[in-house]
Amino acid sequence: MRLREAYHGDTIGSVSVGGIDLFHSTYRPLLFETHASEPGDAADLERVLAIHHEEVAAVIVEPLVQGAAGILVQPPGYLRAVRKLCDSYGVLLICDEVATGFGRTGTMFACEQEGVAPDLMCLAKGITGGYLPLAATLASEEIYECFLGAYEEYRTFFHGHTYTGNPLACAAALANLDVFESERTIERLQPKITLLGDLLTGVEAMPEVAEVRRKGFMVGIDLGEHDPALRMGHRVTVEARKRGAFVRPLADTVVLMPPLSISEGELRELVRITAESIEAALASAALAPARELRQAA
Repeated sequence: MRLREAYHGDTIGSVSVGGIDLFHSTYRPLLFETHASEPGDAADLERVLAIHHEEVAAVIVEPLVQGAAGILVQPPGYLRAVRKLCDSYGVLLICDEVATGFGRTGTMFACEQEGVAPDLMCLAKGITGGYLPLAATLASEEIYECFLGAYEEYRTFFHGHTYTGNPLACAAALANLDVFESERTIERLQPKITLLGDLLTGVEAMPEVAEVRRKGFMVGIDLGEHDPALRMGHRVTVEARKRGAFVRPLADTVVLMPPLSISEGELRELVRITAESIEAALASAALAPARELRQAA
């Protein structure tokens, strides 16, 4: 079972528990059926579980923030409610912390903020600081014990990939974890999270901005609804590159996910450039029809 607008990857299984039609509609005939719940709505999750819990193996969520959906932030208490519902209906809870883990929301793992321990946790990206590709799946002791037994019982988890446990990637991950500890990365991140919130107050007040959504160092600046042909989010990224910053769009939402090591001065510069780029992009979009008419003439 999944949340609407979810994104968990691009293999058949992960696409099947994704919910962004723009990404995955082409592959619909290949996917297996999943049930969906409205993001951030515990009552809707309970409604769906009440009907389908006997056929649901697990609920999978991106804890606190749905990243690829446009930085959709869940209301406080939602993740805790999901954990309780999973326990009540006897289904597993899978937390996909590929995007939210390793400090991105302000704690080492997003689940910590609501005191939730999932049955399975998916990790990647920040586990190596982005230097080499590595992923890991953590399991509860209860699930781990299901694969223990005598050799002749064949209860081993017979699954793996050719490059599982790649020594270079694992070494990068261990070095990265050492940095988190020695440099007190999570602790030193807290004042920068506060500063980022303060800086975004001015961005949120801009007439060109519909909404700013944020959790820790994950920010979505919603530019509102525009003609898709104008590519407003892309225009902002182009303007930002002119000014020396790389940001990315998700349609008409501008995403900021600065590195945890960013300095306060660099953070101020990033937000300033983003604000200027939004203004410039909206101005250029307003002139676009006039330019096109002149070119046609």
